[in-house]
This record gives sequence, structure tokens and C-alpha cells, in this order.
Amino acid sequence: MKPEEKNIPEPEPEPIDLIKEKLDAMTLDEKIAQLLIVENKGIAVSEAEIEQLKTVPYGGYILMEGNYSTLSNTRKLVENLQKNAKTQLIIATDQEGGLVQRIARVTDRTATNIPNMYRLGATGNKALAQDVGRVMAEEMRAIGINVDFAPDADVYSDPNNVVIGPRSFSKDPQVVAEMSVALAQGLEKNGVIATYKHFPGHGNTSTDSHYSLPIIQRTRAELDKSDLVPFRYAIRNGAKVIMIGHIALPKITGDNTPATLSSKINTDILRKEFKYEGLIVSDGMNMGALANNYPETEIYYRAINAGIDMVVLPSNPEIAMKSIKEHVSKERIDKSVYRILKFKDDYLKNYQYLDESYFGSAEHARVIQQIP
Repeated sequence: MKPEEKNIPEPEPEPIDLIKEKLDAMTLDEKIAQLLIVENKGIAVSEAEIEQLKTVPYGGYILMEGNYSTLSNTRKLVENLQKNAKTQLIIATDQEGGLVQRIARVTDRTATNIPNMYRLGATGNKALAQDVGRVMAEEMRAIGINVDFAPDADVYSDPNNVVIGPRSFSKDPQVVAEMSVALAQGLEKNGVIATYKHFPGHGNTSTDSHYSLPIIQRTRAELDKSDLVPFRYAIRNGAKVIMIGHIALPKITGDNTPATLSSKINTDILRKEFKYEGLIVSDGMNMGALANNYPETEIYYRAINAGIDMVVLPSNPEIAMKSIKEHVSKERIDKSVYRILKFKDDYLKNYQYLDESYFGSAEHARVIQQIP
């Protein structure tokens, strides 16, 4: 008698990783271009830029003051960038409130005026912070912006700090933590991804990193009690993008290397210790803290090798791409590009513009009037 034959199930096929397939289909130049968030020079897309977008598109664009004109023309600029791009673009801007409100540069319409975050933080009202995030997101979506370089998660611990100051929610780390996450939730529930900045904390210095390198003499124990509190809280609450500041912390790294170029900050602390899996982006690479202290040929590849995924505002994108190509391994490039492509697929793929009527609406004004 033959032994009873048993039906042995076929093993389940490995799931297809569509992001990996897309990554593998890219040229090395296409991959390296994804690591850059650049600036469009003006209010329209040039023929040369269209060619770039169709062949080797950058990872994204940041809208600066010179990109804003009328509301419809600014939106047209964004639409033209996106429709010509071989790979979907991050379209970012700095829209924090207070002194940092890029969309207020629209020339023919008045954006809702968002007070500085210190005023909002003083209310302690997280529901109101979410509503403010919604207002900001809806007005950015009338333009086509899908990533906001906000909220500012720095703790306002130095009273002489002029570069952060009232951009921060509070001098209290827990207030900063809770209010920045609430604002970010308001942004993201309404279609714009938030960016917590400036890790590991730009609040305890009077030096402006736009012009020179701030050196913060805090120990790790001091950082844990203050500057790092909001970022840990943000990571626990699903932070998707964190921006690194150009600040030196010699008691952490052992020297005056800016955090942007430090693997101790980006890889050892943020990635490994904090188990952060989202995107890491740099502050503007054209800022004085880097530009006045390092050759341009060094800063881009050093940032990527330190653990940054995307460098923002390279002064010369061609130099950036060349330096990364010569000094960064393909494995390191692939790791960041995979993360960038997955971010776009997870959070930007279904992005929808909003009607221009949202921009500066009466309903938005009523929300902001609730801030004392």
C-alpha cells in the first residue's frame, strides 16, 4: 500500500518591491539628482530646466522669494515643474508663520497672516495648533506645495537668539514638543508633509547660521533635558521629515564639525539611537555656516556620507552632483534614493491641488483670530 500522498503547499512568492524596481531602473546620475532640492531661478520654467526635468530630474524644488508672482502664475510654475518631471518632485517652501511666510510673497492675493509660533505656543491649545496647520496646508495646496519646512521644533532657551526667537513655540521643551506635533498633524491631515527643524536644536545660540557657525557648548545630558525633547516626541508621533541645522556641538562630536556634516549626529544618534526612519534633509547648503568654513566641493558629499538624504539649496547643483558621484558609494546613494522614492510613493503620489478660493479665505482668517 502506497503511503498517503500529502499536498505540500507551494511557498508564497516574495512580494514585488516596486520601489526597488524603480530604483534599479535609474541611472547613477538620476539617482544622485534625487538627493538635491534646488531652487528655480525665477517665475517660469526655462527650456533648459524642462530638459533637465525630463532626463535627470532633481529630487525637488524649494520655492524662494523670487519664485512667487501672482497666485495663478506661481501655481503654473509648480504645475510646469511637476508635469515635465520624469520623477515626481518634492515642492517645498518655508511657511512657518511670523517672519517666515514665503507664500505671503504672492503679489495679487493676500495670504492669511499667521502670527509667530511663540504666540500660538502660549495658548497651549493643541486643537487650535492643528487648525492653524490646516489653514497653512490649504493655502499651500492652492499653489501646489507638498512639503513644508516647518514646524520649528527648536526650544527658545537663549534670550539673545535672534535667528530663532519667536519662531519657536516656547521656552518649555514639552510645550514645543506638543504644539509642534499638533501643527504638523494639522498640515499632514490636510495634504502637506511637515518638516521638524533644526535637529539637534538651534534654540540655545545667539549666532545666526545664515552667516556663521553657531557653536553650542551643551552636554548630552543637557540636550536630553531640552533641545532633543521635541524631536524625540516628533519621532514617536510619526515624523516623516527632519531637517538638520548647521550647528556645532563639540561636547557631542568632539570637534566643531557642523551637525549637517556629522555622522555622529545623523547616523549614530538620529538613525541608530532614536530609530528614526524618515527623510533627513539639510538646512540650506548655501548658508554662511558652511560656505564660510568649507570648500563647496566638500560639503555635499560629506553631508550625504554623514547620513543626510537630501541636500537643500546647493549653490551649484552640478558641483554637488559631481562631488557626490566621486566621493559617495553607490550603496550609500541607493539607500537614500530608496528612502526618497518610498517617501514620494507613500505621501505625495495622491497629492491634490486645492481651488484658489482657499488662499486668504475668510474662514482661515477666523481661525487665526483665535490666537491672542
